[in-house]
Amino acid sequence: MEQELNTLREKFVQDLFVSQGLGAVIDEAHYGYAKCSMEIEPRHCNALGIPMGGTIFTLADFAFAVASNQRGRAVVTQASQITFLKSARGKHLTAEAHQVKDGKRVCFYEINVTDELGTEVAFVTVNGYVVKQPEEK
Repeated sequence: MEQELNTLREKFVQDLFVSQGLGAVIDEAHYGYAKCSMEIEPRHCNALGIPMGGTIFTLADFAFAVASNQRGRAVVTQASQITFLKSARGKHLTAEAHQVKDGKRVCFYEINVTDELGTEVAFVTVNGYVVKQPEEK
């Protein structure tokens, strides 16, 4: 299990927008689930001093990508919806992606974004489109 997690980390560190730009990391992952997090820095915040919506969405989309792009599948976001629930009060954001439906061509995920104080920051749904299935043996 740890080997799979390390393989995922090596794969997704290549997503420079997220790994370098956002500073997000993969905390836990297995097929259909991912927990990713990041430290909130001033560069992630708007003029009100709270994380930009794009920062929150990008972290959620990253958790979706990690959860769905496993076992040889290549999945992209087809459609998504974000509902902002409350401003983050802490200094650390976590996004947890859970698979709801796993289909041959489409999948569906729910992602919850929270801070370390337990504040529910956002709820995201993603319809994923499977562009590549694993090669059959």
